[in-house]
Amino acid sequence: MAATFVQINPQIVGNNYVVIGTVDKKDWKEGDKNLLSPSEMIGRVYIFKDVWNFEVIPAGWYPNEGKQ
Repeated sequence: MAATFVQINPQIVGNNYVVIGTVDKKDWKEGDKNLLSPSEMIGRVYIFKDVWNFEVIPAGWYPNEGKQ
């Protein structure tokens, strides 16, 4: 996705964003070809039921907090 947006809209790459749901592949392809308006696309989104927050923890060795 980043490679695509660098060409189309580079100022959004690297910014925070929220994922609200998914769409069927057929609908995504229509939206990608500008055959659907944004309001039509939103009407076809399957909204996620839960909110999950992820924290990136860099790989490496860390001390075991439970043992001394």
